[in-house]
Amino acid sequence: MNYPRIIQGGMGAGVSSWRLARAVSMEGQLGVVSGTALATLVLRVLQSGDPGGHVARARDAFPNRRIAERVYGKYFVEGGVPAGSAFKRHPMYTLSPPSELVELTVFAAFAEVYLAKEGHEGLVGINLLEKIVLPNLPSLYGALLAGVDYVLMGAGIPMEIPGALDALADHQPFALRVAVAGAPKGAEHCIQFDPAAIVPAPASRLKRPLFLAIIASNVLAVALKKRANGRIDGFVVEGPTAGGHNAPPRGAPQLNEKGEPVYGTKDIVDLAELKKLGLPFWLAGSCASPERLREALDQGAAGIQAGTAFALCEESGMTPELRAALVQGLREGSLEVFTDPLASPTGFPFKVAQLPGTMATQEDYGHRPRRCDLGYLRVAYMKENGGIDFRCPAEPVDQFVAKGGSEAETAGRKCLCNGLTGTVGYPQRQPGGYLELALVTIGDDVRRMARYFTNGRTTITAAEVIRLILGEDEPLPSPSPA
Repeated sequence: MNYPRIIQGGMGAGVSSWRLARAVSMEGQLGVVSGTALATLVLRVLQSGDPGGHVARARDAFPNRRIAERVYGKYFVEGGVPAGSAFKRHPMYTLSPPSELVELTVFAAFAEVYLAKEGHEGLVGINLLEKIVLPNLPSLYGALLAGVDYVLMGAGIPMEIPGALDALADHQPFALRVAVAGAPKGAEHCIQFDPAAIVPAPASRLKRPLFLAIIASNVLAVALKKRANGRIDGFVVEGPTAGGHNAPPRGAPQLNEKGEPVYGTKDIVDLAELKKLGLPFWLAGSCASPERLREALDQGAAGIQAGTAFALCEESGMTPELRAALVQGLREGSLEVFTDPLASPTGFPFKVAQLPGTMATQEDYGHRPRRCDLGYLRVAYMKENGGIDFRCPAEPVDQFVAKGGSEAETAGRKCLCNGLTGTVGYPQRQPGGYLELALVTIGDDVRRMARYFTNGRTTITAAEVIRLILGEDEPLPSPSPA
């Protein structure tokens, strides 16, 4: 099979936007949209007046016009909400989400993939997190309805996703297991999704996309191939220098002098052993160069995944102001990236660009009242009465403790949900007037991205990044005068 040499990483919430994925795809590589918090982002785009009418085009293509019109009509605000106003929120996900939330989630994923695929024949994937389990089934179905070519998933062990793709491609219902803290041993809890609620009378089977599991160990790769409930089509081998969430180091946790997790030889994937599984794999983490691409190919990889370089592109969903701050820090040599062992409520290390005026600094973040109003990273727990509720270590400490959590778990936790949506220009205005700050995640390789901004350049396109990684271009020319 002809696999892409370059997979564009599925970054943040909306950083890997449909515009970025489309640009990469049109260059013959695999463009990937981020599936994280799509319902929230589409909702906020609509409340911003749907600039350009892009979501309206997806509405017109959605297979259930009644649902599409209902979602669009409920949240669209002509001209956008007034400056300083709060965005309307959707209900939080639970094991029994309301139908309006399910419909919104399916539509949001459909819209993002549809727009990424619009007007060309290139490949498009969607990246989801196993840890954000509750929206995953409707998100997958929406992506399949739009003809998604690849599904990528990490941040956990996605054993059930291949089987889910098989079922959803046939428009069949599926139940995805959900871990519930404190549940009796052997008890099983699931979230269920029935495609018939969206497309009651499907005309034909949907294309089943290829599934790539994002891994950081040989053990996980072997387990997935042997025990997954369906076909694994390949792996993305993500090293600890990649942006976003990193797999925790294996063995006893250690921190360096800066307070970052220390990775060692146990955290290196044995690629020779991985090759024996007979599946294609791509290397990720500081791979955006011709040298690293050649090295990956020499080691038997199908190619590389790159995120950081694409996050700095003009087509990235990150706000131009934040991209400019990153580039300025690169040019000055002042940009720092901290692998924070505490920031993410998931407990996974999370890379954070140290930019002033963002959640990165305690001075700025310390003014934020603790609040959990999006809830994507909440986890389920069993209450004393046998009911199920949800908690997040980044919510108010007293609430988390009242739900059976440990106060120690709340130390240093940050609200990634609001920080990441703020990074792409949709910060929430909270009660009392507080405007949520951005939280910028980027890989360690960003320090080497300065070579992309020579000759006075301050911006770069996805097409230019691809040519640089493939080694098909001389140094980029100076920007044209305005």
